Amino acid sequence: MNIAPTRRFFGKSKSVSIPAFTVTLSLLSGCLAEPDSSLPQLDSQQLITQTQTAQAHWLTSENLLLVAETSLAIETDIYLATSSGTGNLDNLVKLSKRQVDDDLLDNFPHLASFDTLLSYRVDLTNAEIKEFVKGPVYLVSFDEQQQVAFSTAVQFGFLLDELYTRAVNDADEYQQFGATHGIEHGKPYVQFSLWAPTAKSVAVNLYQQADSSAQAQQLQMVEDKNSGIWSARLPGEYHETYYQYTLSTYHPEAGKIVEITTTDPYSLSLSTNSVYSQIIDLNAAKTMPEGWSEHLVPEVENIEDNVFYETHIGDFSAHEKNLSNPAFSGKYKAFTEKNSDGIRHFKELQKAGLNNIHLLPAFDIGTVNEDPDLRVSLADTVAKLCQLKPEHSWCTGEAKLGQERSQETLLSVLQSFDPRSANAQQAVSEWRDIDDYNWGYDPFHYTVPEGSYATDPMGVTRIIEFREMVQSLHQLGFRVIMDVVYNHTHKAGLETTSVLDKIVPNYYQRLNPISGAIEQSTCCDNTATERAMMAKLMVDSLVVWSRDYKIDGFRFDLMGHQPKDLMLEAREAVQVVDPDTYFYGEGWNFGEVANNQRFVQASQLELAGTEIGTFSDRLRDAVRGGAFNASGDDIRKAQGIGNGLGTYGNELTTDSHDQFNNAMDQIRVGLAANLATFPLTNSAGKQVQGKDILYGDQPTGYALDPADTINYVSKHDNQTLWDNNQYRLPYDMSTEDRVRTQILSLAYPLMAQGIPFIHMGSELLRSKAFLRDSYDYGDWFNQVDFSMQTNNYNVGLPPAEKDQQNWSLIGDLLSRNEGRDLVKEKHIRWSKQRFIEYLSIRMSSPLFRLTNAEDIHQRVSFENAGADQQPGIIAMKLSDSIDAGTDLDAKVNDILVIFNNQAEAVNFAYADLAGWQLHPVQQQSDDALIKASRVTKTGFDIGKLTVAVFVR
Repeated sequence: MNIAPTRRFFGKSKSVSIPAFTVTLSLLSGCLAEPDSSLPQLDSQQLITQTQTAQAHWLTSENLLLVAETSLAIETDIYLATSSGTGNLDNLVKLSKRQVDDDLLDNFPHLASFDTLLSYRVDLTNAEIKEFVKGPVYLVSFDEQQQVAFSTAVQFGFLLDELYTRAVNDADEYQQFGATHGIEHGKPYVQFSLWAPTAKSVAVNLYQQADSSAQAQQLQMVEDKNSGIWSARLPGEYHETYYQYTLSTYHPEAGKIVEITTTDPYSLSLSTNSVYSQIIDLNAAKTMPEGWSEHLVPEVENIEDNVFYETHIGDFSAHEKNLSNPAFSGKYKAFTEKNSDGIRHFKELQKAGLNNIHLLPAFDIGTVNEDPDLRVSLADTVAKLCQLKPEHSWCTGEAKLGQERSQETLLSVLQSFDPRSANAQQAVSEWRDIDDYNWGYDPFHYTVPEGSYATDPMGVTRIIEFREMVQSLHQLGFRVIMDVVYNHTHKAGLETTSVLDKIVPNYYQRLNPISGAIEQSTCCDNTATERAMMAKLMVDSLVVWSRDYKIDGFRFDLMGHQPKDLMLEAREAVQVVDPDTYFYGEGWNFGEVANNQRFVQASQLELAGTEIGTFSDRLRDAVRGGAFNASGDDIRKAQGIGNGLGTYGNELTTDSHDQFNNAMDQIRVGLAANLATFPLTNSAGKQVQGKDILYGDQPTGYALDPADTINYVSKHDNQTLWDNNQYRLPYDMSTEDRVRTQILSLAYPLMAQGIPFIHMGSELLRSKAFLRDSYDYGDWFNQVDFSMQTNNYNVGLPPAEKDQQNWSLIGDLLSRNEGRDLVKEKHIRWSKQRFIEYLSIRMSSPLFRLTNAEDIHQRVSFENAGADQQPGIIAMKLSDSIDAGTDLDAKVNDILVIFNNQAEAVNFAYADLAGWQLHPVQQQSDDALIKASRVTKTGFDIGKLTVAVFVR
């Protein structure tokens, strides 16, 4: 994702000395008996402007902590100050110093590590506090000359939780946020509800049309002081009416009380480009395709039976040549086709056992213009491009295209370039801010389908077509997984695509404890899911997707930035409406939440045993090579087992014996579901467990249940598997062998215990022309061709912003490979067929899909392990003939999976040879090397770069 620069609400320095100002200051009633005439006069706006930090934390109604990274001594009295917005700092509360409460620090561990911790008691009633926080809140002290000696803004997000969500029936129990319909005394009404406890007033504006010139009907809302919820009720029918909220609130980015008009964070429908929310009833028949309510959802017997196929909605059909309607290209509707290349491919994979389509983000995003007249696609003309972006290099300057090319499509111009040149990447990079492409990790509204994937982004069409897509996938035999992004918002503050931070400023976003800047470790403006109302929004949103859109599971982007307890709570809530839902996500441990700094994270190690899956980077890196952020020769040096580590190497290979042995052990642990407790003999000949094999400074094995583990070797992030391998394979490797390495690598997650995750097109040798991060680089670099005419390799150098440092290496590879990295249709078809075979083998026996750690301990073993192992061979045995064990597969007693990672045929020496035969699927294979795999007098003959499966 594109990382924006950090934006600070309160400036950069830690403290500031401010001169005395000249507006009368009074004391909050009840705090002191009389105004203190010895205090200076302060101008609130000047104090706001010059205060540069937000290192005071009002955590509970009585407790405020002041933190600093260095020593901070405040010898004089200290005050809480706020302004009603008149220009005066007209409320002042003197605080009393107190001992730091250890129990309080246990609840807020991110504050406990600071060198300076000063604790203060606040003596105000809850009612007084609720009024106090409707303005700017500052902590100030004065020196003997009556000048401000210290000032800092006060963070009070957790205080809002205590005030409004700790009672039995307040904000976090409320179930009617947004615009909801009801019947009272037989008459219909619509009710609007918005949580905005720091707002001074809120109104709802209603529009018959989503048009800036439309006359609004405005209705003032009333605040419930107990919950902080503003509400208004309007009698009558208002289905599909558009609306916005107008709030009067203090916003720290403006530094004053401002009037803000925004959409509803609980929106269920939107206008084009999300300017207006729309009142909608998702139970209304007109929002549903025919048969929606009755259609059946495919089921899986066990979690471990899932196989996920990661799909970007646009990528699926953007280059499809067999659509019934060209308008469906890149749209939800493409999934309703009957005979497109993509649908035929899906049907073949489903027949082999694929059972889940994982959709990259499909909620409303802030990065694609939903008005097709205001964006470009590859099918648009140069003339349209120059109309929308006249500064593009094709439209002006030395590279300007002639008038005779103005009616050419962008696609045809790109196709005319030398594929070794930088021309295509330059063009795509220049227009990407106005094109129709993004991965979608840019949440604008969490609970509305994205409009750019609909044939009409205005109103209800996006809802109907999203449901049509889901229904069609279900009817094809797939469950549908949705990629969700609750860890950040596209924007915050007063930006156009900000919503939450306009309504309750600095509450929904996670702030730096010193500067008050919004943390951006995710890429963008991080959300504070540890706070009650952000957590509630996430849970409520997930329930809507599950209940009203029949989404069967969720993949959580950067899940480790969310609390473990919240993930468990959210799953429990979704299970009420969908008992067999499944949650999985990225359990990476980094950023301001790393190592449980703020809460126990939903990270890899912490989620062990929960059956919430996390992506395993252990198996991934061992197979494909690590160093995903490396560049140049450092990429080429970083081989994995799947592309030559320790076997055939490349010209930069050095002595890698220890690395090779460790990677082989990591793969064995990965094949055993990455279990921490899995017993094995390591490469040194010692009896160890999965947790004892190192992955850097962490354990390789961390899972306690196979459902904890998502196995993969490629997904949307980083280079595709094909590109990754070309970076690392020796120059003289044949095309056929390069294709074999692709399938060899894909076989690892398919043969592993746990749950396989497949990147769409990886079975078709998908390339993005070496692009490391294709999130916003359009259909040119993200093409998938289900007709199998191309794998999109060598279509131009990847964009300079991401990969210019690799251009020299890429050019060298393309030259020295001498065309051996260029595939034809026959190679793509071969790869697809091998993938189908391995997928079929996985689904042929429950022994590949064991459902608990005990079974894996007893039934999975490795026959070629220890100090004297035969190089490059991993031999995994799956047993159905264990003592006192349940018979899981009536067809076989044992399965032996032999991975030959060497670029030459081998005989794997083995003593127990009675009864083995090649798996029936491989006996029918049209690949000569696979069919030649056989049992000999001394062991098993296995072809080069081949995975052979034997049964008995």
